[in-house]
Amino acid sequence: MTDQITPSTQVHHVEVAIAGAGFGGLCMAIKLQEAGIHDFVILEKGDDVGGTWRDNQYPGAACDVQSHMYSYSFATSPKWTKRYAPWNEIQRYILDVTEQYRLRPKIRLQQEVVSAVFNEGTGRWTVKTAGGDTYICRHWVLASGPLHVPAIPKIKGLDQFQGKVMHSAQWDHGYDLRDKRVASIGTGGSAIQYVPEIAPKVKQLHVFQRTAAWVIPRDERSYSDFSKKMFAALPFTRTLHRWRCYWTNESRVWPIFHPSLAKVGEFFLKKFISWQVKDPALVKKLTPDYTLGCKRILISNKWFPTFNRPNVELVTDDIREFTSTGIITKDGRARPLDCVILGTGFIVDPRVYMKSFELRGLNGHTIQEDWKVSPTAYLGITAANYPNMYQLVGPHTGLGHNSIIFMIEAQADYIVNCVKLLRAKGNGYLDVKEEAQNRFLGEMTQALKGTVWDSGCKSWYQTAEGINFAIWPKSTWRYWLATRKVNEADYRFVKCAGQSATGANGVPGAQAGAGAQAMARTAVR
Repeated sequence: MTDQITPSTQVHHVEVAIAGAGFGGLCMAIKLQEAGIHDFVILEKGDDVGGTWRDNQYPGAACDVQSHMYSYSFATSPKWTKRYAPWNEIQRYILDVTEQYRLRPKIRLQQEVVSAVFNEGTGRWTVKTAGGDTYICRHWVLASGPLHVPAIPKIKGLDQFQGKVMHSAQWDHGYDLRDKRVASIGTGGSAIQYVPEIAPKVKQLHVFQRTAAWVIPRDERSYSDFSKKMFAALPFTRTLHRWRCYWTNESRVWPIFHPSLAKVGEFFLKKFISWQVKDPALVKKLTPDYTLGCKRILISNKWFPTFNRPNVELVTDDIREFTSTGIITKDGRARPLDCVILGTGFIVDPRVYMKSFELRGLNGHTIQEDWKVSPTAYLGITAANYPNMYQLVGPHTGLGHNSIIFMIEAQADYIVNCVKLLRAKGNGYLDVKEEAQNRFLGEMTQALKGTVWDSGCKSWYQTAEGINFAIWPKSTWRYWLATRKVNEADYRFVKCAGQSATGANGVPGAQAGAGAQAMARTAVR
């Protein structure tokens, strides 16, 4: 699995440092290689590549975007067995791509990035890891993604519970759920997948729901042998199929832009719930009271029928506290438990999961201070006062209707163009202008008005204060167009002291020769 040697505490010099070896970080690395930029390193906090799909191995874990769309356009695969791939097929795909593009020598595992500080004089970032290593880089890319820090709810007494507790992203496959009394907290994207899988095994399952979810039917069909052979023999058919998936998904954006159309979908989904659930009282509890699409739309054929089982209880009363043996709800009822599963998702707001992360840019700017109101970045990629720093799946680039891989590819291409442009100009760094960033934020705020996301419901797309910072509120092809070319007028290009031109490996040619040679000698290769 790993042929890397975890480096000891030392200093490395490299042109580009990438934090994260999931879909985003690997895509970034591949795009750099394709552009002839090989002086980079990927810093991964886990013990292998994969990110979300390495960690989320709970029963029933699968993607809610079609397999052929949830993959790189430049690395389509004929191996997908189902329309919606299970987690292990996606992780296998990621491992295969890592080998295909020979990325292993560039990856440093168990190297969690804990700080990044910009030096205005040299135009370089000092990136430090939890293991004590330091990477001095011209550019750095934050590719950790928004779904990597599990959200653990603060419920009174949870730490006093003596039974088994596990988060869906930290599933303990060694724990036998058979004949156990289990509570599942949360009814989001993870819970609707694992709950139907574990329900037949457990003695009793209590599903604690705070807010009902809109759940649409899932196309569970497998690809036929003929289809797989065709995809293998004729690669262009994979591309055609991918485009069909893309435009099918993109058509879903219209009800999002026009809530009146969403009401039509709600009518049919309410009928779907009534058809699948026998108890009218449960139908009422499982029917959302907010506009379709305001929160993430989930897909499953198994979720609603699970509540017809005699050993499954839907609990909508608030939890008062945990005891050493179970849960007590606010109505005073005690439920004895052997196991608690937290299907509570992830901390998405970077202001929260980066609160202890030192990220310091120009003139003492810190991300905690600059994002005090809400996270923001130009095109979701570059942030004012943080030169040569880039984000993948940054603010306002998340999706509610299509594949995030499409957005990642557009962002990686844009970042490569920034790196190449800086080289061509012979400058030390580029910094997006605050007026460009504010203009983009204004466009996003205006575009959100009148959409389903503007209908008043709370979701993980928002900050605690109710600001939607996560969603791209337009068609994805519009984002592709916006990122095809770097608009130089939106950036400041700055030469560092003593710099005249940039060499092939990005080291300023006019810097002290010995220092530049030392950088080249210690570059990560």
